[in-house]
Amino acid sequence: MLQNRVDPFGDIIKTEARGAWMGNRGILHNENREVLRPFKLKAWLTCKLEFNGRKRQVMAPNRYTELFFMDEATSFSAGHRPCFECRREAYHHFKTLWLKGNPHCHFTEKTSIQKIDQIIHHERMNRDKIKVTHTERSTDIPDGTLVL
Repeated sequence: MLQNRVDPFGDIIKTEARGAWMGNRGILHNENREVLRPFKLKAWLTCKLEFNGRKRQVMAPNRYTELFFMDEATSFSAGHRPCFECRREAYHHFKTLWLKGNPHCHFTEKTSIQKIDQIIHHERMNRDKIKVTHTERSTDIPDGTLVL
């Protein structure tokens, strides 16, 4: 069993549970398919399990580490966003809503996703690389929020 499933905290865990989505954070594993780090890139993506008939060997040497999520809510909670290549419509929808929800950044549709990824990365974990969480009254949280 590989350590390649992601929980809502963004931790990469071992479990037999199958995932409905695939993710990517760069090359995280070694030649023995052991995860060495939680991320390499600031762009944390959520991809389709199947796209254009591509077949991948999971955790192939020198290739990005395939991560899996139970559902899309888990991928968002873990800090991932839709992939531009395989989920273009979801990517554009995400970017539009992110821009609308973050007017203080003064970004536009022409702003590169890399600038947004930098902000998201800063918001997903603290300096100790621990998931940032918030305390809020239950009446003030939006539908779809994962609650601990």
